Amino acid sequence: MLAIRVEALRDSLERLGRFDPARARERLMAGFKPEFMQHIMCDGERIGFVTLRPDPAAGPPALHLDHLYLRPAWQGQGVGAWVMAWAKAQAVAQACDIRLSALKHSDANRFYLRQGFVQVGESDFDLDYRWSQS
Repeated sequence: MLAIRVEALRDSLERLGRFDPARARERLMAGFKPEFMQHIMCDGERIGFVTLRPDPAAGPPALHLDHLYLRPAWQGQGVGAWVMAWAKAQAVAQACDIRLSALKHSDANRFYLRQGFVQVGESDFDLDYRWSQS
């Protein structure tokens, strides 16, 4: 999972001057919940992964999308939109919103906005988003 994360984030982290494989490993290990992880597969090849977990600290009921990483060769192919449709279906079934954070200056920000997420916060390096079914 680390190799996919580093491969997917490398360009964005380099733009911020923050590419550091050791830090990438630490951040993944600090928040990774394998029981909520789903592999993203195509023709028997692991092309990415996603984690969608309950977020009890979110105020109104929400799921938190901690990780959505696709190998760069698979980005822009509709796979991310398919994964987001799955995540939204999970949220609808559980009557809750989805929260996530994305690295500033990452192409992922445009993707999440196109998927109907609204920016609700900002920190030094991340933008926070929320998707609501209502």
